[in-house]
Amino acid sequence: MSHSSTDPLFDPLSDPIGERPTSPPPADEHTAVRGLHVGAPAPTGPPPSSPPPGVRTASAPPPVAPSPAEPRRFMTATDFLDRRDQELALGAATWGWRGRVRRWTGGLVAPAMGPKERAYEADRAAIQKDFDGPRTIAFVNPKGGAAKTTGVLAAGYTFGTVRGGGVIGWDNNETRGTLGIRGARSTHRNTTRELLDDLGRFEDVHQSRIGDLGAFVRSQGDAHFDVLASDERPDVTGVIHAADFAEVHRLLERFYRILLVDTGNNLRAENWLAAADAADLLVVTSTIREDTGYSGLWMLDALQDAGHENLKYKTITVLSDPSPKVDEALARDLVQVYEQRTRGVYRVPYDPALVSGSVVPYAELSAGTRRSWLRACAAMTAAL
Repeated sequence: MSHSSTDPLFDPLSDPIGERPTSPPPADEHTAVRGLHVGAPAPTGPPPSSPPPGVRTASAPPPVAPSPAEPRRFMTATDFLDRRDQELALGAATWGWRGRVRRWTGGLVAPAMGPKERAYEADRAAIQKDFDGPRTIAFVNPKGGAAKTTGVLAAGYTFGTVRGGGVIGWDNNETRGTLGIRGARSTHRNTTRELLDDLGRFEDVHQSRIGDLGAFVRSQGDAHFDVLASDERPDVTGVIHAADFAEVHRLLERFYRILLVDTGNNLRAENWLAAADAADLLVVTSTIREDTGYSGLWMLDALQDAGHENLKYKTITVLSDPSPKVDEALARDLVQVYEQRTRGVYRVPYDPALVSGSVVPYAELSAGTRRSWLRACAAMTAAL
């Protein structure tokens, strides 16, 4: 491998073992006359006369010590692999006219990806990044019908399929939520309530396994994430307290990398406040409606007054179209005000698969919906 002489990491003139050059030895006082070493030519001409009174002579600047040579740096094996990974090409285009040209020519003509396809691949790469620990994302808005549940399911599908699993959607409603109803069914009907009653079996961290959670969570199949439903039994009374949330949260963090928490509508509920405190990121969901948009802003005001710091930087907004046609003037107003309050606003188009009220058919989500949620989830990952 050849290297340019201007490459600071591979300077052919630098000392190969990083040793510092030594300075000349100082002159011996017995072998120096008037600052000259023995062997130097003697000065000729009359001796320098003294300057007239009152006239100053310029003194010679002190000698500058040579700067020590910096030790030579080499590219490590890890540096090499990191550089190779950054230089990987995205490949030929598969979208639009570029993709059609590649297919029609059998690959003989293979145009590079266009801007939209490159952005798509960049979002996928962002979602696939590694974390140094589990991450909790809470979907919040105190008004019902604000698309919190469908947002958790769409985000669970996106994170699950792009990352390859390790994701759970948790219905942290203080009473009865609908995440278990909108998600894929299971052979059991266990929920958070039953899990709380049986937490003792998971106390031994060396014996408990993620497979044991299969009796309580509901697999979403090809969507590659699980759902933990809220209490669904009509004959059970009581609520989920903050301590209950903390116990379940600690357990789920042991087995999942991303926790998507669907919250209820009561900001004063203990488990709602516990979820807001534990979340690494808040996602404010709202439809393009004045009442749901106002409710989300009111909630942000309440959290700010309650002492939540840096709220703008730990919150993003997802605005969903509730119908094929929406009030675009209202949409612009909501985008503008939420851009001031959160770190980013992301629009999701209307999709009949999400508003039917039944089990979400993940395979039937439109291309626009999938692309919008990919972009939103990439932003969530960047915020984490």
